Amino acid sequence: MNVSLFQAAAAMNANSRWQEVISENMASSTVPGYKRQDLSFSAVEAGNKGGAITGQHWSMPRASSNINFRQGEMRYTGAPTDVAVEGAGFFEVAMPNGSHAYTRDGEFSINAQGQLVTKQGYAVMGDTGPISVSKSNSGPISIGPDGQVTQGTERLGKLQLVDFNNPNLLTPISSGYFISNNPSLRGESVRSPNVRQGFLETANTSPVNEMANLIGVMRSYESNQKIVQLTDDRMSKAISELGSPS
Repeated sequence: MNVSLFQAAAAMNANSRWQEVISENMASSTVPGYKRQDLSFSAVEAGNKGGAITGQHWSMPRASSNINFRQGEMRYTGAPTDVAVEGAGFFEVAMPNGSHAYTRDGEFSINAQGQLVTKQGYAVMGDTGPISVSKSNSGPISIGPDGQVTQGTERLGKLQLVDFNNPNLLTPISSGYFISNNPSLRGESVRSPNVRQGFLETANTSPVNEMANLIGVMRSYESNQKIVQLTDDRMSKAISELGSPS
């Protein structure tokens, strides 16, 4: 078995995965509250470890991704329905299929039915259910640091902010949303939330840094591609010369 060929091919596969992660980070860099994916590389043992054939093993590169939950910067918008969370916690929203998802994107608005919703139209959950404004109340909407939503003097509810024992076990879906489908996850309401009205949390990824990473991964991919080509040429030459004794 040609180990160098397999190692180079495994490295190309890892670089392809890295390129996918970079592309996703760049595409989502303008989504408020988006959490970038980081990629880590490790060596895994491969090969025959014993038996009738003399034991041989070697290392193969493998890539694995994880979510970086570092806090993004706060950007002032002045919109009364824009909110950002400082510290731990996710906004809870109701999905169309009845399940719940979690996000750090607090760019909310009021829909035609008077509900507080996300950009995708998902209802924002409060402590007693979806939050709705009163059409007969012309008072301004105010969101306190503790997440209390009021319209004039009328209390509409408190934003449901959820924190998890291990956020890395959350499953990312599209547009900066996460779902909790891991049995090891435990979520509970944030006891002392710090919500800022009129602000949005920016994505914690930089397009400039991601572009630099993209250049690096392309060069790494090309280098391993050349190794595969050189190894293939060497094997073809060996087969040709050894198979035609003269």
